[in-house]
Amino acid sequence: MAYEIKLDIFEGPLDLLLFLIKKNEIDIYNIPIALITEQYLEYLDMMRSLNLDLAGEYLVLAATLIHIKSKMLLPVEEDDHDEEDPDPRAELVRQLLEYQLYKEAAMQLGTRPLLDRDVFTRGVMAEELSDQDDQAMAIELSVFDLVDAFYKIVSTMEKGELLEINTEKMSLAERMNEIMDKLAEKRNLTFMELLGEHANRRMLIYTFLAILELMRQRMIRIYQASSFGVIRVCLAVES
Repeated sequence: MAYEIKLDIFEGPLDLLLFLIKKNEIDIYNIPIALITEQYLEYLDMMRSLNLDLAGEYLVLAATLIHIKSKMLLPVEEDDHDEEDPDPRAELVRQLLEYQLYKEAAMQLGTRPLLDRDVFTRGVMAEELSDQDDQAMAIELSVFDLVDAFYKIVSTMEKGELLEINTEKMSLAERMNEIMDKLAEKRNLTFMELLGEHANRRMLIYTFLAILELMRQRMIRIYQASSFGVIRVCLAVES
C-alpha cells in the first residue's frame, strides 16, 4: 500500500517557484510565465508519481500561474494607450519577494548557536563530504532537488518491476531504521548505496519517502558536491 506524505511539511509551493526561478537563472521581476508554468506542472506530476500527496496550496498556485499565463496571452487593446494595464505577474512577484525575505531571515536565525545542536553534538560538515568527491564545497539539497533526481532514476526503471513485488510487505518505519543503522556504521552513504544492489521501483520510492521523513525530523542531511555530482546522505548530528 502506498505511503502518502503531505509535501507542505517540507517546503511549500512558493519554495518550488523560487527553486525553478533559481534553476533557470531567471530575473524574478521578469518571469517567463509560460516556461515556469510548464515546469511547475511537470514537478507536480513528478511528485504524484513518487506517491507524494500534494497539499492544496500547490494546486492553488498552479491555477494562479495558468490564470496569469492566460491574461498575458490576451491581445492588448489599441484604445488603451492612455492607461497602462498592470502587469499580471506583479502580485505574484510581490509574494515571492516577501516570502524570500522571511525565508532568508529564518535561515540567518538558524545559523545561530543552539543548545543541544552546537553544545552536545557536532554536525556533519559539508567539507567532510567534499573531500570524498574532490570538490571544494558541498551543497545541501532541497526537497525539490531530490524530487528531480529520484524521478529520473524511477523513470529509467521498467514499470513491470513494480508489479512483481506487490505482495511484498514494506514498512516505512523499518526502512527509516535501516537507513539510520547504515549511516551509524558509515559516516555518509550515496543513495545508490542505501538502495543496495537489487533495487526495484518500489524500494526506491520507499527509500525516497523514508529520506524525506528523516529530513523532516532533522535526523539526516543531503549533500551534492556539484550540479551533477553524487548525492550523499549523512547524519545531521553525530551521536
